[in-house]
Amino acid sequence: MTTHDSTRLPGRLSAPAPGWTTYADVVVVGSGIAGLTAALRLHAALGPRPDDAPGPRVLVVTKDVLDAGSTRWAQGGIAAALGPGDSPAQHEADTLTAGAGACDTDAVRALVVEGPDAVRELIALGTNFDHDPDGALSLTREGGHHRDRIAHAGGDATGAEISRALIAAVHAAPEIEVVEHALALDLLLDGPVGDPGTGVAGVTLHVMGEGQRDGVGAVACRAVVLASGGLGQVFSRTTNPAVATGDGTALALRAGARLRDLEFVQFHPTMLHLGAGALGQQPLVSEAVRGEGAVLLDGAGRRLMTGVHPLADLAPRDVVAKAITRRMVEEGSDHLWLDGRHLGAETWERRFPTILRVAREHGIDPVSDLLPVAPACHYASGGVAVDLWGRTGVPGLYATGEVACTGVHGANRLASNSLLEGLVFSRRIAQVLPTELGGWRTPAEDRRSPGLVAGQARAALQAVMTQRAGVLRHADGLAAGAAALAALAQEPTEEPGVPAWETTNLLTVATGLLAAATRREETRGSHWREDHPDRDDDHWSGHLDLTLVDGVLEVDVLRTAPTDPAAVAARTVPTGAAP
Repeated sequence: MTTHDSTRLPGRLSAPAPGWTTYADVVVVGSGIAGLTAALRLHAALGPRPDDAPGPRVLVVTKDVLDAGSTRWAQGGIAAALGPGDSPAQHEADTLTAGAGACDTDAVRALVVEGPDAVRELIALGTNFDHDPDGALSLTREGGHHRDRIAHAGGDATGAEISRALIAAVHAAPEIEVVEHALALDLLLDGPVGDPGTGVAGVTLHVMGEGQRDGVGAVACRAVVLASGGLGQVFSRTTNPAVATGDGTALALRAGARLRDLEFVQFHPTMLHLGAGALGQQPLVSEAVRGEGAVLLDGAGRRLMTGVHPLADLAPRDVVAKAITRRMVEEGSDHLWLDGRHLGAETWERRFPTILRVAREHGIDPVSDLLPVAPACHYASGGVAVDLWGRTGVPGLYATGEVACTGVHGANRLASNSLLEGLVFSRRIAQVLPTELGGWRTPAEDRRSPGLVAGQARAALQAVMTQRAGVLRHADGLAAGAAALAALAQEPTEEPGVPAWETTNLLTVATGLLAAATRREETRGSHWREDHPDRDDDHWSGHLDLTLVDGVLEVDVLRTAPTDPAAVAARTVPTGAAP
């Protein structure tokens, strides 16, 4: 175990004392496919609320409105072995290949075996996927897949359709209560952080404009399910929405949970490049466009991926993102080109109406024009370490979706496996949580050191991470990045509020990402070290875990394969079976 002590991180967010209290058996933080699936499944499993219950069975808290998270932006679709000739074994093989030796095989098997039924359940819930003229489910292919297994809706509006169906089901469920515009601040615990048995007693929230629950308050609960999404706003350019500031990841770390594999951040190869001054969330040009036959070109009009990988333009995302970045460096440019002109207007209008509309809104017509594209932060394969049933090392705390690290994605997520992961592992949480739901815990005095980072440091933080920990990394850049974050942490703070809370969470997650990226001295999947260009299975086949001890990050290297019995026994995350 090594210590990464360039930046001392707060043990909890500085915030006013809760001004109100409410109750729920389970609080679900987040309202994407993972959070809403967990809420619906738990609602069904827990049954009706007893007459003397102090609150709802399930309370969903979401940072904005219900459909503001990453799910609604998912364009390509959801992967599952649903087509003729396909099988879970083939889906597993493609997933393991993309994961570059860092996947947990048991987790991958759970994903691909349970995936088809999970998608069928989405359909039964009312999700309207696209169908072929003969009535069969329309399936397409994306990078890294050797079969057509991507189910999609509205052409490139899959996430929006899934979100619509799930939200409708939640509104129809009488035992699910929803609080919007609620930022989860910190967990309430019944003992000191890190002590055996210390577990969840509740969660503090900051709510804006929701009637009696306004400002900072507390929800006393018996369990918390984190489904709060990713950390994309750590970088200057991302396909993630503005709400993706790593809040759940930082909250879990401060509560004593382990973070795993934060260095594996996937950069989508084809963000629609809107110019040097464009920051924040950028439009995504789905991999499915290349699945339909679009090709990448460099500044001279030459095919980029020919000879780079056997799958050419459909190579795994890390391969494509690195190839684009390298050519951009060689050319001194800030973007390359995607040529989909030969697809024709009918294909663009049928398969990619959203991309077509967004591109035209920015003065580009992909039917007749080349699309300017560049890599952007897209997906965090790492996150809060969980077992096969979504349990963290903190009793009463579960995690699912992008905030979690199940081991499914390894070093590089296979395209369209993210929606499936949230779906499958939220269903798994609902299988175990009701039988593990303990009594009401009493919050102990919180002795964690409070802290806050100035909200105005956010832009500088994002610039540091983009420059020092982007697609291509090396030791000197990572060290400079860590020093820059340490300096930002010392800037004068302001009054507690959403900008400062979000920036503190971003700095916490960014510091962890830099620590893990520095420690992993090899190139694997989406983690590329220019100074260590080779994959090194002899030393780096396992995970990197981060814990926060007295404000200092500690990095634990699990050098054996994650499915090896010795490694499993060494983990603090429980590995019990479902009841």
